[in-house]
Amino acid sequence: MPKKQRPEAMAQFAETARTKKRKERPGLVADKDTAPIPTDSKAKDDAATKVLQEGATGEDHGAEEAIDKLPDRIIESRHGARHRDS
Repeated sequence: MPKKQRPEAMAQFAETARTKKRKERPGLVADKDTAPIPTDSKAKDDAATKVLQEGATGEDHGAEEAIDKLPDRIIESRHGARHRDS
C-alpha cells in the first residue's frame, strides 16, 4: 500500500455506508462552512481539461489561470477572518 493512503478513512467510509449513521459522525455532513460553493460547471470543466492536458503533454495550457477563476474556500475563509479581526 502506498505511504500516503489512509486505510482508516476508507474503513470509516465503508462502515458509514453500511450502517447509515451519518448524522452521528462529525465531518460526514455538510454545514455552512463545508457546503458546496456555487460554481459554473463550464468553468470547472475548462479548468479540469486544462489540468489534464498539461499533465498529459507537459505543455502550458493555461491551467493556473483557469483554476484561479474558480472560487477557493481557503482564500475566501482568510478574507472573512481579516474582516472579523478588524
